[in-house]
Amino acid sequence: MGLQEITDRIAKAEKEAGREAGSVKLIAVSKVQPLERVEAVLDAGHRIFGENRVQEAAGKWPDFRARYDGIELHLIGPLQTNKARQALELFDVIHSVDRPKLAKTLARLAQEEGKCPPLFVQVNTGEEAQKAGVLPKEADAFIAECRDLDLSLEGLMCIPPVDEEPSLHFALLAKIAERNGLSGLSMGMSSDFERAISLGATHVRVGSAIFGERQYD
Repeated sequence: MGLQEITDRIAKAEKEAGREAGSVKLIAVSKVQPLERVEAVLDAGHRIFGENRVQEAAGKWPDFRARYDGIELHLIGPLQTNKARQALELFDVIHSVDRPKLAKTLARLAQEEGKCPPLFVQVNTGEEAQKAGVLPKEADAFIAECRDLDLSLEGLMCIPPVDEEPSLHFALLAKIAERNGLSGLSMGMSSDFERAISLGATHVRVGSAIFGERQYD
């Protein structure tokens, strides 16, 4: 499929939803992709990327940053508290703030560093036991707690269950964001990003449709 087709489809979805052109950020999810594929997307001019793991990002992005200007790196996978400091050094945006202990750790480190990247609270909209994220009924209280800690919250993120209609989850996330005065909605992946855009997504996370199928070791 490739980068150009995805950007064209995003532009079409923005237009159909009556959204401003360019209002949706495409995060190219480069986790476990071979370096040459990531480099090809960088060479095509794209600069916004997403990684799932701090360790993997640390192994490849400092080198890319030295060679390409303007890279914006998003952490979209779970963050262990013991990797929080490294994450703040590596990433420009963190999408997976999902528990009080992590929020407190990020607040402490932000105080020490004197800066805090934009953060998204991950909401477990499907209430799946194996998935990270705060439950929808606990989201308002957790958002308030993050604000009390002076964290720079930009929005909410979700990963809908694979066997359910994603639009229901996108609509729920948008509703929680709206009542909490948050503008950012990180939702929608390769198979459903157009539906996410129609429901207000500001960030869509697309991997295999840009890079091809992932290559796991």
